[in-house]
Amino acid sequence: MKLEGTGLDGLVLDFKPLTELLERNGFILGGSWDYERVTYDYKMEAPEKNITYYVRIQGFAIEGDVDKGDAVITLMNPLLGRHYYPHGVEYGEQEGFSSGTIERARHLIQKVVEPAEKYHSQVPEHVVLDKLKNWAKENNNQEILDKVKELSNNPENRK
Repeated sequence: MKLEGTGLDGLVLDFKPLTELLERNGFILGGSWDYERVTYDYKMEAPEKNITYYVRIQGFAIEGDVDKGDAVITLMNPLLGRHYYPHGVEYGEQEGFSSGTIERARHLIQKVVEPAEKYHSQVPEHVVLDKLKNWAKENNNQEILDKVKELSNNPENRK
């Protein structure tokens, strides 16, 4: 089922901080991503035996490449699904999610909304570095070019 009104739909974030934020909150980057789309899943155990629910946050690249890690992602409405072994996860309204399960899913999402909103208003680091690099090239400033290269290659600057 689509979880509307969570505040995630339409947020735009750089791929790396988005992934770090969601992983810190228990979401796992799914293997179903490609060059343009990402999927993060959170596995919720149910009190009922042999039932597992998933909260899924999806997004698509509006700039860059997910595979290269330089994408800028627009988020979509999260989904709540129920896993059926061995067939997979169903996300339809007819799955009969309890109000407690829906509330638990919304709570998980709310934990990432505020930090995601902060990233939403930031210009991604790689965009700033690209603009600085272009300016340095146009102005033949080797010192700035060297510094941009150093910043681009330093893993500490990608946190």
